[in-house]
Amino acid sequence: MYFIYILYSEKKDKYYVGHTNNLTLRLKRHNSGRNKSTKSGVPWEMVYFEEYETKSEAMKRENKIKKQKSKKYITELLNKS
Repeated sequence: MYFIYILYSEKKDKYYVGHTNNLTLRLKRHNSGRNKSTKSGVPWEMVYFEEYETKSEAMKRENKIKKQKSKKYITELLNKS
């Protein structure tokens, strides 16, 4: 199983979208400061995820969300869930 996930940083008031095959480990890594792009937003909270059979499917969905380049789009996605 693969997942797309959305993290939220209250500190930065920012969302981060990614994909993984292990949600728990990935959140721990983001919050440990290992990832340059999320280091300044620690602590991150997992606010959304979707499950996919393949890595390819998860990556396509991640890219679709990122192409929106819209906080409003992500907020609407969260409100629907």
